[in-house]
This record gives sequence, structure tokens and C-alpha cells, in this order.
Amino acid sequence: MESGKQLTGTLILAVFTAALGSLQYGYSLGVINAPQKVIEKHYGHSLGVWTERAAALSENATEGTEFRDAGQHPSVIMYWSLSVAIFSIGGMVSSFLVGFVGDLKGRIKGMLMVNVLAVAAGLLMGLCKMWKPHIMVISGRAIMGFYCGLASGLVPMYIGEIAPKDYRGALGTVHQLAVVIGILLSQVIGLDFILGNDEMWPLLLGLSGAPAVLQTLLLPLCPESPRYLYILMGKQDEARASLHCLKGAYDATPDLEEMRREKEQADKEPSISILSLICSSVYRKQLVVAIMMHLSQQLSGINAIFYYSTAIFSQAGVSQPVFATIGVGVINTIFTLVSVALVDKAGRRTLTLAGLGGMCCCAAAMTVGLKFQDDYSWMSYVSMAAVFLFVSFFEIGPGPIPWFIVAELFSQGPRPAAIALAGCCNWTSNFIIGMTFPYIQSWMGPYVFILFAVLLLGFTVFIYLRVPETKGKTFEEIAAIFQKRRRIPKDNTELQQLKTSTDA
Repeated sequence: MESGKQLTGTLILAVFTAALGSLQYGYSLGVINAPQKVIEKHYGHSLGVWTERAAALSENATEGTEFRDAGQHPSVIMYWSLSVAIFSIGGMVSSFLVGFVGDLKGRIKGMLMVNVLAVAAGLLMGLCKMWKPHIMVISGRAIMGFYCGLASGLVPMYIGEIAPKDYRGALGTVHQLAVVIGILLSQVIGLDFILGNDEMWPLLLGLSGAPAVLQTLLLPLCPESPRYLYILMGKQDEARASLHCLKGAYDATPDLEEMRREKEQADKEPSISILSLICSSVYRKQLVVAIMMHLSQQLSGINAIFYYSTAIFSQAGVSQPVFATIGVGVINTIFTLVSVALVDKAGRRTLTLAGLGGMCCCAAAMTVGLKFQDDYSWMSYVSMAAVFLFVSFFEIGPGPIPWFIVAELFSQGPRPAAIALAGCCNWTSNFIIGMTFPYIQSWMGPYVFILFAVLLLGFTVFIYLRVPETKGKTFEEIAAIFQKRRRIPKDNTELQQLKTSTDA
């Protein structure tokens, strides 16, 4: 294998260490669901609105005013909903700060700094029985969401900058792989006979902060991003040492020369803020592509699939739907591994198109299955097969690729702002879908997947027409694709104006 292009132990360690933040993100996404009933009981006790004795009396009474289930009480419903939603709100807010944190002291120190948040959140949730569980859990979830908003930007940024060109796609997909492993892990240990029970649920939530402890121990062993060192800090010798550490003993001159050209270009540009990025026409094509890629991930209907999965498996005669849902998590993980293997061979654009197109067909099949499953028993198996296929197509392309392709589309100057903006769109659309989907589902019933099929078709057409293939290309070559039809004089003038306003 050509020197400088192989996967070294240090590079693998650096990617693994960074991906621990993604694992924590996935675990935090999934951990709140399994012990819902148990947590609601503790909320009811803490709020003084429900007791098991009162619930038992209510069951025996012909006309009871007490709530038999703690989750039925309006106060418990409110605090539970807040426990779930506050995570996304924290991520929405902090995603704007990804560029600032990443540039402040570097990618490595940035990840180290934010780990304080994860540990604090884990302690708040793990020790929630010591005070008021509803306050402690909501506070912990808010802080953990704030951490995950930062981690979901910093991890792909760091991995994208240290990965060799030939492995950038595969290593970039590791972020999503770690997320789905985290979700699967939370589903498994959240089973009632492991940690999802009355005694152990605080530990289940508290373990959200465990990966941050391991990451804190390993990050000092990882080299800083050479692109950050050279292009942002101007430290060529340190960048060369970082390249040798990551890629072994090889001639780093070509990589440094590419960084030098990018640095010269970056020096001509202003340090792009989020507002400047939104207003500037120079990066508009890349920005639209980045945002649409993230919207295609969240508006694809993947959350709706998980919402329906338990009911679909029950209808198909699965005696323990929770295990079938874990099976979906296993499929999630397997096909993310398939994406890791294919993304640098088939390409980002091809896998995304295949994934969105397949999901569109599955959404149509899901609609037919849900509509006729009461009339024809075998239709429930059509729905069940559509669930597994939908998830498989999602993880082949639309799931992992948006997270790292943003780092490929932008040069060093606007990259942090672009990742922050795209990440904020991802978190915001996730929050909106989570809040509105129950109402949409109630209104449309089984036809809800027709809505997602139409959206998926629209995203497929957009990506076919607008998204270039970035496989095997340098950052410089990718930037050149978007510059081909651009009117250079106008853009140079705008860049100069941006630089002048920034300097001022």
C-alpha cells in the first residue's frame, strides 16, 4: 500500500476516541424511551400527584377520580414531555457554537472542554433520586443535549480533517455508526431485567456520561488536526509532525502543499460567521446542498418508522415487540457497517440516491400495509418487511453521509460555520418532527407515509440534480466543482467586501 495512505494505529485511535462522543449522542437519544413507565411513576411520587395505593384503590372503585397510571396525570405528562424535548432544545442552541468551540483552542481541546458538560449531566441524572427526580433528569437532559449539539459537529469536523482522502468517506461514516451503536446499546441495557427497572433506572440514565470519561483519558494521546494547525494557526512544523503521527513515515510535502494553497485562499477570505455565510452568494450552492442533505435525513420519516414499529410488530403476531424493535436497531448497525464499506467505492451521491429512492418505495409499501392490514392478515408482514428495508436504506446513505459531507463541501474558512448551521437545521427539524408528528399521524392515519414518500421523492430529485460526487477528491477539487459556473469578478468583489467588514 502506498506510504501515507494506510490506516495507522494512531489514526484508528484518534477516530475511535472522537467517535466516543457520537456513541454518547446515540445512547442519549435512545436511553429515555425504554424506562418511560418507571420514570413516570417516580415523577408522580415526587410531584405528589400519584401513589400506587391510590392507583390500586382507583382500580377497585367504580368511579375513581385518581389516575390508575402515573403517565395519565397532566403534570406528569408535562414533565415527561419536557424531559424528552429539552434534549433537542439543548442541541439546537449549542450547535451554533460548534465553530467557535472548534476554533477557540483546537478540535482536541474543544472536545475535552465539552466533556465537562457530559459528566455533569450524567451525575445529575445518575443521582436524581437524591432530590426531585423530575428536576434533576430535566436539568441533566438539557445539559446533555447541549453537549450532544457540540459533539455532533466537532466529531465529524475532526474526523473529516484527519482522514486520508481515500478513506474520508468510510471514516466519516464512523460518526453515524457510533450513533446507532449507542442507540442499540441503550435499547439493550434499558430492558427491564437489566437496568430499565424501578431500582436501576437512574444508573441507566447516568451512564450517558460514561463515554466522556473514557474519551477524556484518550484525547491527550490523539494528534491535533493538521489542517487546523497549518491553515488556521500557521504552524507548518506542527502540522507536519501531526501528519507523520497520523499517517506514519511518508513524504508529507503534497499534503502540506495542498494545505498551503488552501491557506492562501483562506487568507484572502474573511473568517466566515454564520450570518456572513447565510448572506453571501459565494457559498450559497454549497450551503443549500448541505442543508438539504440534513433535511433529507430528518424529514425522511425515519422517526415515524420507529413510532409505528412496535404496533406493526404486535399486529404481525410478535409476542415481544420490544425485542423486534431491538432487531431494528441491529439492522441499523449492520447496514451502517455496509455504508462504511461502500461509501469510498460507490460514492456519497450514489449511496444517498439509492437510499432515498429505496426509502420512497418502502414508504409507499408501508402505506399499503397499514391501510389493509385489518382486512388481510398477511399485509402486516408487508409492513414489517417495509420497516426493516426502510431502516436498511436509511443507513446505507441518508443516515451517515450528511454528517460528514458538509466538511467536504467547504474550505477551512467557512467550514466551522457551515457545520454549525447544518447541524442546527438537523436538530431543529428533529425537534419539529418530534413535536408535530403525533398530530400529523392523528390527522392522516396510515396515509402519513404518503407525505414522507413525496418528500423523499423531492429530495431524491434535488440530490440527483444538485449534489456532486466528492469521493476521492481533495477539498480543493470539490471547491472547484462549485466554482465552475460562478462569475469570478463578482465573487471576488464580494469576498473583498466580506473581508473588509470582518477586519473592521
